[in-house]
Amino acid sequence: MGMLSVDLFITLDGVYQAPSGPDEDPSGGFEFGGWQAAYSDEGTGAVIMAGIDRMDALLLGRRTYDIFAGYWPSQDAGDPIAGKFNAMPKFVVSRSLTDPSWQGTTALSDVSEVGQLKDRFEDIHVVGSGDLTRSLLNADLVDRLNLYVYPLTFGKGKKLWTEGAGIPAAFRLVGQPQAFPKGALCLVYERAGDPVTGIDIGQQ
Repeated sequence: MGMLSVDLFITLDGVYQAPSGPDEDPSGGFEFGGWQAAYSDEGTGAVIMAGIDRMDALLLGRRTYDIFAGYWPSQDAGDPIAGKFNAMPKFVVSRSLTDPSWQGTTALSDVSEVGQLKDRFEDIHVVGSGDLTRSLLNADLVDRLNLYVYPLTFGKGKKLWTEGAGIPAAFRLVGQPQAFPKGALCLVYERAGDPVTGIDIGQQ
């Protein structure tokens, strides 16, 4: 059985919107796009690239798919990220997209089809794709959260954990947290059953 991982770049107040560029996603009047680069360094780049190297399938929501499909196919074939993304099997969950233009992409009409991918691939990654990630959390299909936390707050913007997102779930920290010179953190959590609740802190 394969692993479904979510790679998420988030701020301290939980915003994941438009980390990669000013025009990536200005919806809702979000004017802070392109916030990740100022906090990137060799360390964060190496960890992110190691995660990309481990992927054998890429799963995206429709909005992120359109961004990726409009960018990566036109990048130099020698770029290691472009080479990996363009070559690997890709899946997009969309009820309206039936004929994806990015070579190697299969459209899935519903999140219920995602579970079958774990029988075919070892390490499936979701990148960005907040709406899809919420649906995957609701369906309890997420095995691992790769959280890249950046030392910023915006007070507005798209957040993953909104009211009603996800189900009660426990996660365990995998390995040591990694801190980088410009203040970013990498935290990796894997699904670990149900939350333990109902304990008075004074009883411990």
